[in-house]
Amino acid sequence: MSLFIIRRLWLAALVCLTVLVVSFILTRLSGDLAASIAGPNATAADIAIITKNYGLDRPLVVQFLDWAGHAAEGDLGRSFLYHAPVWGLIRDRLPVTLTLGLTGLAIALLVALPLGILAAAREGSAMDRGIMMVALLGQAMPGFWFGLVLIVLLGLDLQWLPISGVDTWQGYIMPGVVLAFSAIPALMRLTRSGMIDALAADYIRTARAKGLSRASIVLKHALRNAAMPVVSIAAVQLGFMLGGSVVIESVFALPGVGYLAWESITKNDFPVVQAVVLFLAVIYIALTLLADMMNAVLDPRLRG
Repeated sequence: MSLFIIRRLWLAALVCLTVLVVSFILTRLSGDLAASIAGPNATAADIAIITKNYGLDRPLVVQFLDWAGHAAEGDLGRSFLYHAPVWGLIRDRLPVTLTLGLTGLAIALLVALPLGILAAAREGSAMDRGIMMVALLGQAMPGFWFGLVLIVLLGLDLQWLPISGVDTWQGYIMPGVVLAFSAIPALMRLTRSGMIDALAADYIRTARAKGLSRASIVLKHALRNAAMPVVSIAAVQLGFMLGGSVVIESVFALPGVGYLAWESITKNDFPVVQAVVLFLAVIYIALTLLADMMNAVLDPRLRG
């Protein structure tokens, strides 16, 4: 088990280094950083001064090593737009993003698990095909479009929910539903597949022979084994949701890390962009690592 953990940690470190390099290169390829900082009315002398002050005249390798070294120490730099430490900006907005991600995951599990169980119990029926069609629709529907539809329908027409902000808990419902809709298909299919395999197992036939009720067989015996991979993959889905919060928070104007990233991209605040990309990547890598370890605990065959 220790060797398995070491391999996964080594792989996670390589992925994190790759994200560092890619995010740094993309920000440098997006244009002249000094000109973006100086603004459209800046003179050549102003741009030259900014280039010197921010160390942008140094070789790119030196710039990257300097930024990566400070990032490893927890110093993500200062924002050009807010003139404040980047880590402080992320820390202040992180609770909104985490609450949104956990809300979306809870909604996804509450919807995907019952539908997956129902589809498996009625395998091959019209209900099974209808549920799988819903999964296909959820996989194909763009999140930003679904969010706009909910805003118009539930926010403007019916006025049931707020269309932006998180002043009350209702503000998390619509963006949580949009995030959940992207995760429901994968969780639903995994639940259905696991339940079909479990219901065909020998111990289920033994339970039927003992005269146990259908509800007891499905919910008490089959679901216990079918839900194991769903629990582990839920961590990965949470990482997807946190990454997808950039779009959803922009649509619903939520003051989270995703909306901070959107503001920084549109206003060329490159230290914040690099830091947010790195931060979300580290969270996703950590959740993926957690899912791998949970899978190894649940299935010892994966440790080899």
